[in-house]
Amino acid sequence: MALNARLDHRNPLVFDTHELGRRPGALQRLTREIDAPRDFGIQGVVGVPEGAPVELELRLESVMEGVLVTGTARARAEGECVRCLEPLGLDLEADFQEMFSYPDADDRGRPKAEPADDAEEDEDRLFIEDGLFDLEPVLRDAVVLALPMQPVCQDDCPGLCSQCGARLADDPDHHHDATDIRWAALQGLAGSLGDGEKDEMSGAEAEAGVDEKQEK
Repeated sequence: MALNARLDHRNPLVFDTHELGRRPGALQRLTREIDAPRDFGIQGVVGVPEGAPVELELRLESVMEGVLVTGTARARAEGECVRCLEPLGLDLEADFQEMFSYPDADDRGRPKAEPADDAEEDEDRLFIEDGLFDLEPVLRDAVVLALPMQPVCQDDCPGLCSQCGARLADDPDHHHDATDIRWAALQGLAGSLGDGEKDEMSGAEAEAGVDEKQEK
């Protein structure tokens, strides 16, 4: 990752390391409550609503190459049950740890003689810029990993009826009478006949029976 572009210290997810200093072994603990940023979760599935409170507990440790940040985020996530489509809420706790490197040090903490020409070397690294670091990308990744990919309102949620869409948890005895497909055509024919037609057919069948007896 490239160097951060002029971080804003007023951003609640931007942290200042000046007080911590660069002496290896120095330690600082922080707590902060922030408003959840936009799209904070798995879009269209489950996530922390924008503006909802997120509690942060952080441990900042100064090491040779930068600042090691270890923390926990707690929030209330909301989503939709993938089985019955009812709204749901769940308590989220996401742990994370990330190294924020000094831009003037290599991966062993040694001062660089000159800036590296190979941008790929820093592609996956996060940096401290002017004593500040932005926690948002780390926090966002941690929250996504902590959320269920297929949230359910309860582990044994039976879901919806495949035929009518009724919520089965509301009616455990819900069912539909199965019709033998071999009789479906005859039932349809019987339903299409009017009462008069049925009487005529019954009368004709009766007369046919009398004729057969007379012949005998």
